[in-house]
Amino acid sequence: MPLLRKLVLLPVAAVTLLGTTVLGAAPAPVQAATTATSNPSTASSCPHPSSAVNCFPAQWPPHLLAKTSKTNQIRQIVQCGSRMYAVGTFQLILGRNPRTGKWIIYHRSNAFSFEASRPYAVTSWNPNVNGEVDSVAVGSHCSTAYLGGSFSQVHGKTRRDLAAVDTAGGGVRSGFQGDASKSVETLLLHGGRLLAGGYFTNINGSAARYFAGLSPTSGKPDTYLRLNISGNYSYSGVAGNATHIYNQQISPDGGRLLVEGDFTSVAGQSRQQIFMLSLNRNKAQLTGWTSPEFDQHCWTSEPFYIRAAAWGPTGTSIYLADTGYQPYQNTQQARSGLCDSVSRFPVTQTSVSHFWVNYTGCDSLYSVAAGYGTVYVGGHERWADNNEGCDNAGSGAISAQGMAGLVENTGGLLRNGTKGLYVRARGMGADDMLLTSAGLWIASDNQTGLDAHGKPYTSTSCGGVGGHAGLCFLPK
Repeated sequence: MPLLRKLVLLPVAAVTLLGTTVLGAAPAPVQAATTATSNPSTASSCPHPSSAVNCFPAQWPPHLLAKTSKTNQIRQIVQCGSRMYAVGTFQLILGRNPRTGKWIIYHRSNAFSFEASRPYAVTSWNPNVNGEVDSVAVGSHCSTAYLGGSFSQVHGKTRRDLAAVDTAGGGVRSGFQGDASKSVETLLLHGGRLLAGGYFTNINGSAARYFAGLSPTSGKPDTYLRLNISGNYSYSGVAGNATHIYNQQISPDGGRLLVEGDFTSVAGQSRQQIFMLSLNRNKAQLTGWTSPEFDQHCWTSEPFYIRAAAWGPTGTSIYLADTGYQPYQNTQQARSGLCDSVSRFPVTQTSVSHFWVNYTGCDSLYSVAAGYGTVYVGGHERWADNNEGCDNAGSGAISAQGMAGLVENTGGLLRNGTKGLYVRARGMGADDMLLTSAGLWIASDNQTGLDAHGKPYTSTSCGGVGGHAGLCFLPK
């Protein structure tokens, strides 16, 4: 395994001055100073199941600068063919020069791509988006990427919160309309259409509210997702929250879809936090899958709390990652409900109850990925197995900072001695996880601040190794 090179940071302003940035163009990369550090031991200190990913990160993938004037974040990462595509809020990316192995800085505005295998070279793709990109979906031929978020311009062209761009240089596809009335939070391609969710009530000239099926060539909506989604979470003292679709995940067989967001009614049926669709050929249909546990309220500041879901690899189980702090009007240390937990549910298309719940103890989870035998969850948590504590380690709590690996069938924490097997810098939290045949990609941020002891920190470490701000890859 090659030596890890630790970046000697330059102030962002100074780095930018070194470049020859022209708006809408990809400048020549700027070399950054590096120094070598030692690498941790591998197999002997990472007692992971053979089907699980390694504890220690690959050292060549690109990532965010460790320090920037504002916190940078990678919101989502996807793979198409031999390339990875990452989106979020950032302007500069650190990547390796594939010939020399030295770190260089690339100017990329809120979207970039790189090769999926070593040396993970950053490509020239630069859509140059002028605002936050929350989601990306790439067509089956890997020639077009669809971007959703909160922006008004892409590659010098006017596009409002939605765009289609080519995956070579990032130029806008002129035939695809890009005009949403409010932000687009999630995109997914399925069955010859683009499934788009967000806060919008009108998209590309049609009154499609919150969730719409779009033509991947023109962007025009059809009637596939006319689900009459409505409502928001209302209880005493609750923070303001608006109806929207936030996230979605397709089943391994491609026939069903999980959808998370802020709503109380879907297709005339009572639903909160999450629902399941059957993806029929001509029209998506709401299934009977639901749970009274989804109707329970969490803390007033976090009314929408089921932020992510994952299908088990065989499609027979569903795993949920939740925020929420603690149950509404419940200040007891003992945990209950689904707030700030990861849980496993059956897929039976009726009213169901959880198989197991593992609590963090009032720390948020934002992402989850499920493999054969192991479930991975990420957020800004400090503990797992913490069903007796809130903002403290209760009886039986185990340290599991930033992420955790759990036994798929039981929810038991994978450990290395007295601590969780996996660890990463907490920061704002791991916003996305993508499990591929090669390993686990974790998207996060480069938040800086003061720890509980008043000491400054920067969110760069993964597996105890520095230099992974915003993006970490744990190989199999």
